[in-house]
Amino acid sequence: MKIIIETERLIIREIVFTDIDVMFELHSDPEVHRYLGNNIITNREKIEETIEFLRQQYNDFGVGRWAMIEKKTNEFIGWTGLEFVTKEINKHKNFYDLGYRLLKRFWGQGFATESAVASVNYAFNRLKAMEIYAMADIENEGSNKILKNVGLKFIETFDHEGVKHNWYKLERAKYKKYINV
Repeated sequence: MKIIIETERLIIREIVFTDIDVMFELHSDPEVHRYLGNNIITNREKIEETIEFLRQQYNDFGVGRWAMIEKKTNEFIGWTGLEFVTKEINKHKNFYDLGYRLLKRFWGQGFATESAVASVNYAFNRLKAMEIYAMADIENEGSNKILKNVGLKFIETFDHEGVKHNWYKLERAKYKKYINV
């Protein structure tokens, strides 16, 4: 298991198969999936497939969704990071997508913002990405606020799998708040 990033309160590392129970807890919670199309996962086999996909992303693209571990407790609190998206979403293909998902008991504590900043820094400093994208359900006020606070700029609203989403973009040249470019 490879540690990717450390922040003040988090260790951000690769997701491994021993994370299956906490990943299942995260992805089977209807409240966590409220703004994700309510597509909760109901069996561990699907979580195994998800972890296999993430592990393949690490191999193929050097990135993926990573586990967020709270330093103070060494507890898995959710995932964060970049996915290299190869399918078309909102007329875009082959792009870095910023995302995060936390167990409900860790909401509202700034972990998503802290991890998003670290992920953006990683994208621009380590991967030398020229831009990153993100999307959030238009009704998900918390996630939309985080994306804006991290520096992503709202571009447009679009329909994704039957749900209206806000589409955001951040260009490397315009992101100097947190990084050393």
